[in-house]
Amino acid sequence: MLTIKKLHKSYPIGDSSLHVLKGIDLQVEEGEMVAIMGSSGSGKSTLLNIIGMLDEADEGEYILDGVPIKNLTEKKAAIYRNKFLGFIFQSFNLISYKNALENVALPLYYQGQKRKDRLEKALFHLEKVGLKEWAHHLPNELSGGQKQRVAIARALAANPKLLLADEPTGALDTKTSHEIMDFIQSLNDEGKTILMVTHEEDIASMCKRIVRLKDGVIMEDTFVEQVRASQYV
Repeated sequence: MLTIKKLHKSYPIGDSSLHVLKGIDLQVEEGEMVAIMGSSGSGKSTLLNIIGMLDEADEGEYILDGVPIKNLTEKKAAIYRNKFLGFIFQSFNLISYKNALENVALPLYYQGQKRKDRLEKALFHLEKVGLKEWAHHLPNELSGGQKQRVAIARALAANPKLLLADEPTGALDTKTSHEIMDFIQSLNDEGKTILMVTHEEDIASMCKRIVRLKDGVIMEDTFVEQVRASQYV
């Protein structure tokens, strides 16, 4: 599914540079649920940005579903993101003037699907996350948990190969976090591959594997006994 070999990334700072990723090797198989952890400055956000094709490595190899990801133009990167990836963000990133249905349908618009088809699919995914009745509500009419469910529905709408979640529970209270993780675990149970950045140990324990970064290198890569969020819901 995802193969990364000897990945390096540096950023210029004045006359010098900051070496953020220092030869990362990472293999994620289809159907895995992996947490990436690390303190601020460990490189986890940079790694997620490269996997998400929002940034590009200086050196190394990145292959996603058999396709080498390198030397992408902005247009090609956007096409690949829409084809391969679904994004779930801490801040939801919903468009404030579009209702839930329109937000979920947006990736399908960029795929060139007809309006009728994309609205039907968007409604299907809103129903999947339990928000069919909220389809015509704007984001400011939704709770934090509902906003994240809309964001998950949007991420699923284009049927991505890989779901990338960046601190998906970071803006939520504990109860709502567990409800969201219960749903994300159900997606993984159905076979969806999920890669999640989190700084919360309890959220990471709800994944099946934890990769710990420090100073741009992987210090630990461990398969763990998954804690089911449903026991807290």
